Amino acid sequence: MDRFEYIEARLFDGENYLKRDKNVKIYDGDDKTQYVDGEVVLTTHRILWGKPGDIPKGLVCLSLHLYYVFCIEEESGGVFGLGGPKRIILHLGPALPGKRPGPAVVSPYHFIKLSFKDGIDQTFYKALNDAVTAKAWERSTPIASPISTRSLTSGNAKPSVAPVNSKLRFGIVGIERSIEEQHRATDESITVAFKDLTKLMEKAKDMVAISKNISTKIRDKQGDISEDDTVRFKSYLMSLGIDDPVTRDTFRSDSEYYLGLAQQISDMMVAVLMDCGGIMSLADVWCRVNRARGLELISPEDLLNACKLLQRIDAPMSLRKFPSGACVLQLNSNRDEEIARTTSDLLEENGSLTPVTLSQIANVSVLLARERLFATERLGLACRDESIEGLAFYPNLFLKETS
Repeated sequence: MDRFEYIEARLFDGENYLKRDKNVKIYDGDDKTQYVDGEVVLTTHRILWGKPGDIPKGLVCLSLHLYYVFCIEEESGGVFGLGGPKRIILHLGPALPGKRPGPAVVSPYHFIKLSFKDGIDQTFYKALNDAVTAKAWERSTPIASPISTRSLTSGNAKPSVAPVNSKLRFGIVGIERSIEEQHRATDESITVAFKDLTKLMEKAKDMVAISKNISTKIRDKQGDISEDDTVRFKSYLMSLGIDDPVTRDTFRSDSEYYLGLAQQISDMMVAVLMDCGGIMSLADVWCRVNRARGLELISPEDLLNACKLLQRIDAPMSLRKFPSGACVLQLNSNRDEEIARTTSDLLEENGSLTPVTLSQIANVSVLLARERLFATERLGLACRDESIEGLAFYPNLFLKETS
């Protein structure tokens, strides 16, 4: 939502009206917002959203420039995806400096969703794709003096400025959908958490082997302990314990507790994330943090709430949620463009990759390997092939020059 701006609903010079639709809800990533049951207007340059009747009258509305959008896809609604396409996912580039004020100063997500109560109008979806592809804003720069939006209304009401007044509305269908998504996320978290037990056992074996080697050298006086053994042994000890874990009873409120917990997670996970490529699933983070805290365990909900506050304390990492619903902790320096470039090089070397193959090569979980491949595809550096043999990705040969 940090790419949206508050702006008077008027067209710029060179900007043309394309399509409109009603009963549209905006999601910030997968999170619900207060912007529900609104009217969306598509132009050659922007997406405008407001309450029904506000946009034609020229009142203040939300505005999203189309140059932020680099990928568009549909998301099926209903149980098991049987309800037909209900949402449009817009993957967005970073917010540009000098942007006008909007509903959010910063957002942990790099995508938004437009949810259509009556299903996606395919003519609207096609017009949106065509507008993003045409890039009309590159041919003519909008001038600051707007023109009247007579093409949007039959009336001649004078434009005025009024604040956007929206109420958060929840329906039974929305509650059921939220419960369904929580169950799906819980199942995925449990699956990944059990996989982490194997990694924990392997790490413990390495630590025991090093400690035996050191004790044997000391006992038999067979030589000095190497510096590599000492460094590795200290790193294992540091990752296994926290001297003074943050607890809830030491704070006056939950907000202070989550801020303190976020700071401790940030201090602990920097080195861990750097060792594992700059990104780790939230289930793995939960296992690492609880292993380090000893008996002072925290719940998955506490970890999630603390990770949401990492940006408030200027931590070098942040919480990210992929379109698939997978939550990860990612270093701020770990950009999608760099990940996609690295994955593209691996595709060139191997000819093709599956999520399982990439997880073995990059030493990451299958879940993160799958998201890396999808990110590479979204940036146009890979092509997907789904068949009865499974999911595979190949280099994008359209990027190569042909003789």
